[in-house]
Amino acid sequence: MAVRSPTHPSGPVAEAFAARVRAQEAAALSPLATPSYPSLRERPEEECGLRTPFQRDRDRIVHSKAFRRLKHKTQVFVAPEGDHYRTRLTHTLEVTQVSRTVARALRLNEDLTEAIGLGHDLGHPPFGHIGEAALDDCLKERFGRRFKHHEHSLRVVERLERDGEGLNLTAPVRDGILGHSGRAPLPRTLEGRIVRLLDRVAYVNHDIDDALRAGVLDEAELPREPIAVLGDTGAQRIDALVHDVVESSERAGDIVQSPQAGTAMGALRDFMFANVYLADAARAEHAKIERVVRALFDHYCEHPHEIPPLDPRTDDLAMRVTDYLAGMTDRFCIRRFEALTVPRAFPSS
Repeated sequence: MAVRSPTHPSGPVAEAFAARVRAQEAAALSPLATPSYPSLRERPEEECGLRTPFQRDRDRIVHSKAFRRLKHKTQVFVAPEGDHYRTRLTHTLEVTQVSRTVARALRLNEDLTEAIGLGHDLGHPPFGHIGEAALDDCLKERFGRRFKHHEHSLRVVERLERDGEGLNLTAPVRDGILGHSGRAPLPRTLEGRIVRLLDRVAYVNHDIDDALRAGVLDEAELPREPIAVLGDTGAQRIDALVHDVVESSERAGDIVQSPQAGTAMGALRDFMFANVYLADAARAEHAKIERVVRALFDHYCEHPHEIPPLDPRTDDLAMRVTDYLAGMTDRFCIRRFEALTVPRAFPSS
């Protein structure tokens, strides 16, 4: 009788699982797809009998502390009063959902696509891209270093989660997380390239939706030409862009947009930068965010004993302060700032 592992109990289903998945993928997936086996991890592990390696990566990401913190991190609107504005978590879920749609249509590996989508923004600091820019400026000025959230997302899964042990994700998932930003080299897999492109498709459209809800934009102000190409509503635009990516990618053997759709989406993105992301109303909030991030950065550089060290032998001051600040949620960051700058009332006698 076979001895069952206490961590991976076996049985008829588990024993046949990997072979069945291999056969299914050989029959159903595109030759361009990334196969689920063999798993490529820095630290070899016994395989699970009920989940592929990429499904295990997905589960590790979803159960991570960094993933849970995304619900209190800004997408565009800082600390919105309404319940329906996107957060970094809902953005992550929307990116993952549309990315899986594209992967399935192109017969690529949905499990890999899902894991990359769920993990791509784990390293985003508080207050969205303004917080990222503020942290980057602080690092440049004091230490001559840079902060890029896609690189920090990789550090989160490789180094910071599980008290420094990391999640030991597979190489294709780590590659896709690192390569999801337009500032990074292209991911090696098509699944990673899907997330890279659909991240932009998702945020351009849902940021328009949030800006209309907030009254920052009026629908009549949206540029006519890209709207005529992509559609009048957010749902129509995402549907048009997803169909375009699928058909264009099938023809190209890579993940691409048609020139017409790419130009229209680029025009919408430029419009959002001019009228929402960098508009006067946003700039007023940007200055406040920069002040908060800078005050905390300078304080923890001068008082490093107040932040928990991960490994003093390998992590210097710049890295320790960066890890601590980038891991904060918006509300925790604000509470830390208030604790430093707002006098506390003494109890009455």
